[in-house]
Amino acid sequence: MAILVSNRDARRIFLNKQGLAGSPHKALGKQGLLDLIHDIGFVQVDSIATVERAHHQILFSRNQTYRREHLTELLEKDGALFEHWTHDASILPSAFFRYWKHRFARREPILKERWLKWQGEGFDSTFEETYQRIAEGGAVMSRDLKVAEHKSGGWWNWHPNKTALEYYWHTGKLAIAGRQNFQKIYDLAERVLPAHHYEPEVSEAEFVDWACRSALQRLGFATHGEIAAFFALIGPEEAKAWVTAHRDELTEVLIEPADGEKPRLSYAFNGFPDNLGDLTDPPARLRVLSPFDPLIRDRNRTERLFGFYYRIEIFVPEPKREYGYYVFPLLEGDRIVGRIDMKADRKSGTLDVKRLWWEKGVGTSSGRMERLEAELARLAKFAGVERVLFLEGWDAT
Repeated sequence: MAILVSNRDARRIFLNKQGLAGSPHKALGKQGLLDLIHDIGFVQVDSIATVERAHHQILFSRNQTYRREHLTELLEKDGALFEHWTHDASILPSAFFRYWKHRFARREPILKERWLKWQGEGFDSTFEETYQRIAEGGAVMSRDLKVAEHKSGGWWNWHPNKTALEYYWHTGKLAIAGRQNFQKIYDLAERVLPAHHYEPEVSEAEFVDWACRSALQRLGFATHGEIAAFFALIGPEEAKAWVTAHRDELTEVLIEPADGEKPRLSYAFNGFPDNLGDLTDPPARLRVLSPFDPLIRDRNRTERLFGFYYRIEIFVPEPKREYGYYVFPLLEGDRIVGRIDMKADRKSGTLDVKRLWWEKGVGTSSGRMERLEAELARLAKFAGVERVLFLEGWDAT
């Protein structure tokens, strides 16, 4: 018989699994940071720095003793983390690298076919030359290889060497050795990641099992579609087949959605919920989430669990945006209670609040505003500005 899980308990479980239920003041340190990233699975990387880059904000929202230099050391000196793709570019534990080798193998023929259509015949003529340049001469940035007459542009206008760099990165032959002003520095993967992360080799079956098992561990409960979407390593049909093959290890759970409608059938490991360990109530304080936070990465799951509809409107023409260019969700305890449009103005030293929306049914009490202002002050300090400034017309309620 399926276990019925209330919506509140489901939110609480997921917040614990995603590192948002612990004390935000507990000393983290470098090893603690590595453990945190391992436990939540991945941290998305994005170039937009409206307030702070996504990966830094994701980690800061979980623990405000987080230090950027620890992340840099784990990535660029220790080789304990590496940068590659889940659903998008992300920071991952290097312990996962041997599983990602299967992603590399799966992606290689797809990329060749796709980029042949995009770049045309002969697009790969400079690939070997680019690889040898790095093998013999060391790490490079794309600009080091750019031909003089090439005009820069977006991904659709990469110069041939940039195409080669990205191809070799996507297929695992190159790795990101670091970033300079957020531009990638490419080097041979074996010079970036310690050798022990390459072994032992895993079979295709072991890879699929790990991808499903690791995703479910980090979700707490999930449908087969949510399992597949978590790391974006396998397809929904593979996840469905895994669930079928491992039914003796799994328990059916019915997850009550935020809207009170019919519970959704999901799966958890046997022993649920006792096997989840010690669950704690998330801090009551209010926290600003990155638009790329892994808690809200699966938008449909976010809407079912939190009753929060969210889309990033970066690519929506301004007149058609419902909220704004880069709007941050607001988490309070175990609820997503609002969203805020803001930007760090480093010239004036202010965190400018352009617009604030509370969710339907969320009261704008003085206590809640005090919690918001306290969080914005913390975020402003982290982003390197001195004060918070509420601009004219900020209150959208």
